[in-house]
Amino acid sequence: MRFILLGPPGAGKGTQAVNIAEKYGIPHISTGDIFRKNIKEGTELGKKAQSFMNQGLLVPDELVVEIVEDRLLEADAQKGFLLDGFPRTVFQAEALNQALLKSGVSLTQVINIVVDPSLLIARAVGRRICKQCGATYHIHFNPSKVEAVCDKCGGELYQRADDKEETVTQRIQVYINETSPLIDYYQSSGHLLNIDGEQAIDKVFADIISALGA
Repeated sequence: MRFILLGPPGAGKGTQAVNIAEKYGIPHISTGDIFRKNIKEGTELGKKAQSFMNQGLLVPDELVVEIVEDRLLEADAQKGFLLDGFPRTVFQAEALNQALLKSGVSLTQVINIVVDPSLLIARAVGRRICKQCGATYHIHFNPSKVEAVCDKCGGELYQRADDKEETVTQRIQVYINETSPLIDYYQSSGHLLNIDGEQAIDKVFADIISALGA
């Protein structure tokens, strides 16, 4: 099973990635994790990526592709994988397709978790985090018993800077602009599987497994 997982910020993609990887016994491969691993280990690819990041620049497509291809050659990815955060562009998608063809394998499915932007904003803006233990709450969907106080440790709850409405709106718009061509690309290839992400977590996962026929 070789999957790609798409979904905007706040769609619950991280939770579903863990569930899917566990269900099929495949590695959950996040580009962010790959970058951090290569940089920490001081690999040549890691040094190249770090040089761009130190300048505040985006890592070029070619280098991102090279790093992901290198990761897919590792033993645990030979029987399958779940890619999260890659590809982000049609160029990257085409490069991935060529790499898979060289290995004699193909993509199984692209799972796209769909959530209305207005709901994503409400989810993020209402989120509150405990300063002391890191527990997560939501002022509407999962409120603490006492306002602004953590149920677990009594710590103060706060709103992260990147959960402010203006920031969240911008992040979602960037995602939409960035991935729209990619979604069209996989739709035309017949690989795209749209999943309603506005349901309960367990229902979203159940729909994914059902749609995959497993």
